[in-house]
Amino acid sequence: MRAKITALGFVLLAAGFVPAHADPVKIRGAFVALGNWPGIWMPKKDLAVHYGKSYVFEPVHFVGTPPMVTAIANNEVEIGDLAYSTLPIAIENAGLDDIRVIADDIEDGVDGYHTAEFEVLKNGPIHKVEDLKGKVVATNAAGAAVDIAMRAMLHKHGLEANRDYTEVEAPFPAMQAMLAEKKVDLIPAIPPFVFSAAMKSIARPLFTSKDAIGISQFIILTARKPFIDAHRAALVDFMEDTLRIARWYMDPKNHAEVEQIMSKLTKQPPERFDWVFTKRDLYRNPNLLPNLEALQRNVDTTQELGFVKARLDVKAHSDLSIVKEAAQRLK
Repeated sequence: MRAKITALGFVLLAAGFVPAHADPVKIRGAFVALGNWPGIWMPKKDLAVHYGKSYVFEPVHFVGTPPMVTAIANNEVEIGDLAYSTLPIAIENAGLDDIRVIADDIEDGVDGYHTAEFEVLKNGPIHKVEDLKGKVVATNAAGAAVDIAMRAMLHKHGLEANRDYTEVEAPFPAMQAMLAEKKVDLIPAIPPFVFSAAMKSIARPLFTSKDAIGISQFIILTARKPFIDAHRAALVDFMEDTLRIARWYMDPKNHAEVEQIMSKLTKQPPERFDWVFTKRDLYRNPNLLPNLEALQRNVDTTQELGFVKARLDVKAHSDLSIVKEAAQRLK
């Protein structure tokens, strides 16, 4: 009898049947800023009803979105938290034509919400964009979202990188000190750094991302098509749980607990996060649906600045069926 059961097991496996106790799909999600969904997912995994069953999730931190491209290419992460700028770079330059936009993360410049600021010293010599000629500007990574917005604004005023100004890369936490020490003349300031009292004491905004490029689909969640095809059911479960977590964070009644979570993650006092998930923060779509029209404009800007040669059709590289199906479950 044992021999017959074993033989039957081999037949079932050969036919493509998977045992009910199959291991959960491992989903590793890249993120840069704390406000990115993969970065704040785990503290509320208690809301994730499918976690540990159909999938397990692991956040992976990167200093910027450009380094994610290599990780995506090497299958070191399954969810790429890409910027509008690194999406075409990954597809056109790195040859990852199978990347698909699957959900919204953060949008910048939406009316009534925050937009990334580009800061100069309050008492410094920079009063208009043209004053940056011959100066040094900071970026987190060449080709990142804030980098493209900054380059676009300087381009509008006749300034080009390497010809008219020097660009240096630095992590966001180090930029305030670099500006204060006059090592650079302009820095991008994103939450939470832009709201710090120390930043406000020394710096003022010269322009914003919205000034430079209008509304932007700043960050999107992406996955590669082979992974989607192989693990679509697990991805829908993951997205359902992500939606549940996202809506919890966006619910004003949970704000005090959100501040405590941010405090524990950063080891900063909770009162420093009074802005998070309010109108002072960047916009997040409650259904995690990205603004593909804005994303197309942003991708076109990336091409115009010379980071990619060919125009990319964003809709052809999007699959919103996963997040839409997940949202239907929560109705």
